[in-house]
Amino acid sequence: MQLPESFVNEMNDFFSRYKYVPQEGFYESFDKEPLKGIRFSRSKISSREQEKALLSDMNEEINPVSWCSGGYYVNNEPGGKDPLYHAGVYYPQEPSAMLPAQVMAARPGETVLDLCAAPGGKACRLGEDMRGRGILVANEISFERSKALLRNIERSGIEGLVILNETPENIAGRLPLFFDKILIDAPCSGEGMFRRDKGATKSYMNYGPKVCVPLQESILEAADKCLKEGGSIVYSTCTFCFDEDEGQIASFISRHPEYHVKAHPEIEGVTHAGEDSVLPGSMRIWPHLSEGDGHFCVHLIKGEEKDLRSAEEYLIRDVVGSKDKNAEAALSVLDEVLSDGGREELLTGRFVSHGTGLFKMTFDEKIFKRLKVVKTGLYVGDLKPLKSGKKVFEPSNSIALTLGKDAIRDDSYLSLGRDDDRLTKYLRGETIAILPDDGLKSSGTIIVGTGSFPLGFAKINGQTAKNMYPKAWRLI
Repeated sequence: MQLPESFVNEMNDFFSRYKYVPQEGFYESFDKEPLKGIRFSRSKISSREQEKALLSDMNEEINPVSWCSGGYYVNNEPGGKDPLYHAGVYYPQEPSAMLPAQVMAARPGETVLDLCAAPGGKACRLGEDMRGRGILVANEISFERSKALLRNIERSGIEGLVILNETPENIAGRLPLFFDKILIDAPCSGEGMFRRDKGATKSYMNYGPKVCVPLQESILEAADKCLKEGGSIVYSTCTFCFDEDEGQIASFISRHPEYHVKAHPEIEGVTHAGEDSVLPGSMRIWPHLSEGDGHFCVHLIKGEEKDLRSAEEYLIRDVVGSKDKNAEAALSVLDEVLSDGGREELLTGRFVSHGTGLFKMTFDEKIFKRLKVVKTGLYVGDLKPLKSGKKVFEPSNSIALTLGKDAIRDDSYLSLGRDDDRLTKYLRGETIAILPDDGLKSSGTIIVGTGSFPLGFAKINGQTAKNMYPKAWRLI
């Protein structure tokens, strides 16, 4: 692979200065095939045995990523037409990119900010770890990229989340000292992506370290203003550049001496910087020393680390009845498919109408007033007008993807195996046949799934089911 001359000069200088990383094999690693990975959803998969069974169904070997629980290397291209992907069972992710969210270890009850969140792999992992009991803010400054973030978040089925389309500075101005934890997967020169993305070298020539370093510095400064005393920042890049990695963080600490690096136990495949390095406790993944693309990650603590779970004061815990017409219409439709436990779970929170749309809130949305909100809370559905003048509630597919199979009535769940051609037809948006052996009710709303994983809604009419899978999500 033809590498940019300035990059080669930069790396030759790095290896001559820092002898703890061997140079042998580094440049040759760019000619190797990039690795593929998937990360199973911690909100949908409950055990390692279940992960192994699903990998077998996918004709994949059991080859775990050492630095990420639920992460695996795969040989086949993940996603696309796979029903498990559409059900949010796994997220396709480059293996090295799985490290930062694992290091952050978000917990229920915390306020967490993913400051540069698109396309959403790290935000999904944070939300899974928080189990819908906290406040997760996923921000993306690019409106176009925020749409991809929204789609991936909805597929994951996580709750307790708001998506923003804001600058870091605006968030800092509106929410000072608000967050317990902040993840910064910083925009960078992308040197670690050279072998994966043919356009990465061209982008490097146009938007290299000289552009990225001041941008990263401004993001870190905004993050500091948002972070509570005792909280933590996880900063990561997919570049090898010293100025964007160790140099950037060393400079940040010199301006903010209250911060220190939190060292983590050594993990196989991750190079941990020792006491003789520039930034002890920082971590790198090198493509010639490990099974992953180039990545840098460091965990910073502001002052003395504290057990902060500050979302608790904003959470809505009680089961709230509602006289809202949209809520009543929604419950009348969802009652057709929900078990008693599922209905009780859905009612934990507050229903809020915005126009014809209905949202379930687990926290006070007023917190984000005067910020550009793409989505807040769980989108329940819309009350849509008919030609007759009446209105009918159409549930959002997001609801189906938040449910476990035990939250759905047995006579309202159509489980389709991977070899059932109705599964592909459903994902294409086609009407599907209902068979006597399916054991379903004769009419009304149902949920279609693959195995025990819900995909979306349909409406039975005799021996057929009208498809309600969203047009934007369908297979082409």
